[in-house]
Amino acid sequence: MLIAAAAPKPGEHAVHIGAGVGYFTAILRHLVGGRGRVTAIEFDAGLAARLAANFKGAKKVEVIQGDGAAVEFAPADVIYVNAGATRPASSWLDRLRGGGRLILPLTSNKGFMGPESGPIERRGAVFRIERRGDELLARWISPVAIFPCEGARDAASEAALGAAFENGRVREVTRLYRREDVPEEDCWVRGPGWCLAYR
Repeated sequence: MLIAAAAPKPGEHAVHIGAGVGYFTAILRHLVGGRGRVTAIEFDAGLAARLAANFKGAKKVEVIQGDGAAVEFAPADVIYVNAGATRPASSWLDRLRGGGRLILPLTSNKGFMGPESGPIERRGAVFRIERRGDELLARWISPVAIFPCEGARDAASEAALGAAFENGRVREVTRLYRREDVPEEDCWVRGPGWCLAYR
């Protein structure tokens, strides 16, 4: 469902952050086709070694071991994040091409805990962010409980998300702003230097 929301097209560059051993990377590679390319980034060294082995000899698939929020990669049409962040990493937004789509799971500190942590809808949500000129359009896709994204978490944003998930208006989000001066009544969540808003 999340890959479908990203809508990879033949010839595009897809970046898979938190690629694990490459199952979804392989799907992305199939969807962008022979004219497209995939960059797969995995933080865990053991998983990254298995990922590299799985794609040994594959054309137009680059495997990188490192922090997906800090690793350099070429401008992308699709960035598919497979781990729970507390904020959109600047590097992801900076490298998202015009018309590009970012699949962004945002989770509170309860995002990967069991049912005792409360309903999944109050722990995490996946958003589709699309660059349209200077605007970043946002759309809720689904609730999520997923392992944390190394390098894309901070305490202030985590606390803000925890409070935002309690207000129940996550599906009303339509915009991502890379600033904090959006009026309070328009914000679903506000973190240091960013905001998800209703308009």
